[in-house]
Amino acid sequence: MSAALEKKIEALRAKIRHHEHRYYVLDDPEITDAEFDKLMNELKKLESEHLELITPDSPTQRVGGKPREGFVKVRHSSPMLSLDNAYSEEELRDWERRVHELSGRNDVEYMCELKLDGMSLALHYLGGQLVRGVTRGDGSEGEDVTSNVRTVRSIPLSIAKEKLKKAGIPAEFEVRGEMLMPLAAFRRMNEEREKQGLSQFANPRNATAGTVRQLEPSITAQRRMDFFGYLLLKDGRTYFDRQSKAMDAMEAAGFKVNPHRKLAKNLGEVWAFIQNWEGKRDSLPYEIDGIVVKVDRTALQQELGFTGKAPRWAIAYKYAARGAVTQIENIVPQVGRTGKLTPVAWLKPVPIGGTTVSRATLHNMDEIERLGVKIGDWVEVERGGDVIPKVVQVVEDKDHPRGDKQFEMPAHCPVCGGNVVRTEGEVDHRCVNANCPAKLQGTILHFASRHVMDIDGLGEALVSQLTERGLVKNVADLYRLTKDDLLKLERMGDKSAQNVLDEIAASKKLPLKRIIYGLGIRFVGERTAQFLAEHFGSLDAVMKASAEELEEVNEVGPRIAESIVEFFADEHNRKLVDDLREARLNFTGEKKEKGTKLAGKTFVLTGTLVRHTRDGAKKMIEDAGGRVSGSVSKKTDYVVAGSDAGSKLDKARELGVAVIGEEEMEGLVGSQQRE
Repeated sequence: MSAALEKKIEALRAKIRHHEHRYYVLDDPEITDAEFDKLMNELKKLESEHLELITPDSPTQRVGGKPREGFVKVRHSSPMLSLDNAYSEEELRDWERRVHELSGRNDVEYMCELKLDGMSLALHYLGGQLVRGVTRGDGSEGEDVTSNVRTVRSIPLSIAKEKLKKAGIPAEFEVRGEMLMPLAAFRRMNEEREKQGLSQFANPRNATAGTVRQLEPSITAQRRMDFFGYLLLKDGRTYFDRQSKAMDAMEAAGFKVNPHRKLAKNLGEVWAFIQNWEGKRDSLPYEIDGIVVKVDRTALQQELGFTGKAPRWAIAYKYAARGAVTQIENIVPQVGRTGKLTPVAWLKPVPIGGTTVSRATLHNMDEIERLGVKIGDWVEVERGGDVIPKVVQVVEDKDHPRGDKQFEMPAHCPVCGGNVVRTEGEVDHRCVNANCPAKLQGTILHFASRHVMDIDGLGEALVSQLTERGLVKNVADLYRLTKDDLLKLERMGDKSAQNVLDEIAASKKLPLKRIIYGLGIRFVGERTAQFLAEHFGSLDAVMKASAEELEEVNEVGPRIAESIVEFFADEHNRKLVDDLREARLNFTGEKKEKGTKLAGKTFVLTGTLVRHTRDGAKKMIEDAGGRVSGSVSKKTDYVVAGSDAGSKLDKARELGVAVIGEEEMEGLVGSQQRE
């Protein structure tokens, strides 16, 4: 085999990659489809004659191998969080105000991007080679869909090192973006399905999700999918110092990046961009349901941080939904995985935006009262993007007479009969029984997850079988399972069954904070569970604590305290705790006495910290007895200033507040720890 042949094949691959990029990424082909097919057939012929020269990143290898039996779960390098939404200019300005207040800055630039209506995807590259494609999943963990991702021709299988270097991108990186199906491809696919007598997809978003999760990559390859990158990471962290630079770099490296984006100097420019694209959205070759607005500077993003579910530095402005008028035939309370009872309107089916809608949320009793809605009413229903259809208003005229039956929220859960409560100051009714079948699967999956009881073998498929067959009616039943129980289940061999039992047994040794977190008490996350365990030292002490005693715990306010008291007041939950005690889980822990050296001292963190994450620095201060505030005042004792600190630093100097660096903060905390 000659070096000339290898050179010829590689040159042919480079030529094909060039034309793939022109056609699938730039939408600007230089040759005809027939000419492209001729090049591809020539490469296939040469590779079939010299199998040893086939490489994984060859254009011929986008589809290959046998259909998969299932998808492997993969943990994300950092959480793939959803965005908070704004539906009006006022809500958008409220978000901007929070950005200014939290950052102490008014000179904030924003990156505006079209909100593509598809599904989020993470692509991992090693040495410039695509090695993995992962769906968003639950945000922490997704499914490995690499075989399907490889079939999408706007996704590079490999990128030359020189090209990455020129774009300023390292050889190992991650690109997150949106996979979608263009409208033309969606229509073609549905036409083909209709000819074959198959059901049609309701919209491109559903078609995208169904296609990406096909177990047969060749089917995915038949449907033209597109991928637009919007975030570049290295080791789970944003790589460039600005979002605008990241998008330019991805584009330079060969990724398809949406060209309809704008760097806005203020919210006035943001609003102009939003209004412009609302009028032009129907001219696009794909669906959008709004505009994503992000703080452009990465350092400022890090300073603003995250809430429990979304970044504070980004928001999605959602365009008005499309609607229709139909009649409510009944209102039925639906119990969700958290125990929340949501009144759902059962409607006369009506088509809205390509989907037949027969159910719509009424949210809660306050909303029902605000709308004045009754069973039998004619109502206007809206649906937009991935928002659940909702009732907007009652229609009352001679053609649409009013209904006459009022809906009342039940006092007991319609699924389990447990108590339904409505906490003072809140709008939602909830079933507080942790063993309620309606939320049982979610409760068990939460209990078994990595950061809780770490029972890795308990995935969705196994939990579904255990609950459906009545083998597990609450999390305590996991500790009563036998090998015979597990061997009766589908796809469960002797070794797999023993592994699950071993993991369940090992979970008994985990610390108290994991059990508290695993109980699924509303508002009690991982951090709060740790504080409760350290403050009380035992689960029994937490159970017996009054609301006032609970409020003495770090970060526990009246709302969280009331939720904890409410949880342990329910007899079903007390029985669950007794069952877990019988299973010999670890109900005690080391009671941590808080430091006192920094007691009464208030700190404010500002700028980018180098030696600590913001949460890490906050915990250090709080563990030493100090308090961390978000704003500078005369009562502030210390401002810990990192690089690129903003107006909080100016305010501190103006008020004469002591300004210290990370080392000085460590010294204060360290002196407490030594004593």
